[in-house]
Amino acid sequence: VQLQASGGGSVQPGGSLKLSCVASGRIGVINYMGWYRDAPGRERELIATVGNGGRVNDADSMKDRFTVSRDNAGYTVFLEMNRLKPEDTAVYYCHANIWSSTTGSVGYWGQGTQVTVSS
Repeated sequence: VQLQASGGGSVQPGGSLKLSCVASGRIGVINYMGWYRDAPGRERELIATVGNGGRVNDADSMKDRFTVSRDNAGYTVFLEMNRLKPEDTAVYYCHANIWSSTTGSVGYWGQGTQVTVSS
């Protein structure tokens, strides 16, 4: 299983970015997909995950600016980030919990994509 993230970059404060992450490989059922981030000097932080049926588990601190969604096929997860702040600067990681008949349920991480918010 591979998770390929894209869409990171540099943006000015107040700007917006949209990240995407596509899952591929030997996939049975994707239990949930979502995003985390690693900011300098901080532990990895949950942004939000989306389960089957659209149930969202998200962090209260970002839910008013960040939206996580999945496409209809369920293999792509998006992160829309609005009103970005310098403290949102971090490496953003896609995460998925995927079940297959050979491995059971396993958590996978994408390669990380850098988001820098600076004037």
